[in-house]
Amino acid sequence: TLQQKILQAHLPKDVEEKLATEKPSTYTDFVLTLPFNKISQDILDIQRAKQILDKNHYGLEQVKARILEYLSVLILHRRQESQTPFHAPVLLLVGLVGTGKTSLASSIAEALGRPMERIPFGGLGDPNQLRGTSRVQPDAEPGLVIKAVLTSGCKNPVILLDEIDRIAEGKVTDVMGVLVELLDPAQNHAFTDHYLDFPFDLSQVLFIATANNTGNIATAVMDRLEPIQMPSYSDGEKLVIAKNYLLPKAIK
Repeated sequence: TLQQKILQAHLPKDVEEKLATEKPSTYTDFVLTLPFNKISQDILDIQRAKQILDKNHYGLEQVKARILEYLSVLILHRRQESQTPFHAPVLLLVGLVGTGKTSLASSIAEALGRPMERIPFGGLGDPNQLRGTSRVQPDAEPGLVIKAVLTSGCKNPVILLDEIDRIAEGKVTDVMGVLVELLDPAQNHAFTDHYLDFPFDLSQVLFIATANNTGNIATAVMDRLEPIQMPSYSDGEKLVIAKNYLLPKAIK
């Protein structure tokens, strides 16, 4: 039965060979459910993207313009049907709590028609939470990144790396090392989760990061990010947002 499932899954050759030596287990079931070949079809419509940003966000004209530029390049790249992944710097939305960072990331995912998964970095203290734990450990499990890909059901979701400046004190260097690997196009096509114990291609994932400020983010990580500063709202603007955006959603 396991051999039949392996054949039906159309796995990469090295993964197929690896599973062929395994006994049926939670591990084999997990690997067989990973979306090796499932890709979400992008919606390549920049006018629709603009409508979604305007519908979901009040003001923020400069921020929305920059996001539309970013999406325009991605859409042009996809329309050319290039076989190479989209290698642009990862957007980093920088701003105080409540300035709309997470909802902007959600709008980008909606504009492209991709599912979005969120990985919270607030208080994260163990790099293995991202990279997974080896199956020799009794409490072994996959890392948050591979779990997010599995939950999304496709190999090209939008993954929000939320509050990457709020990693637990004393663990910043270790976690930032994993972040470099995640965000670097030269490395993320062969990201190795310790639980999987084989490389998984993350090059088609669209990562978006958020932070309250950039002071605690390693230089090597910042080199792979494009910061976009989120402005604070005045009291008058907050009233408009509450009345025209939040209240109708709450009533609905």
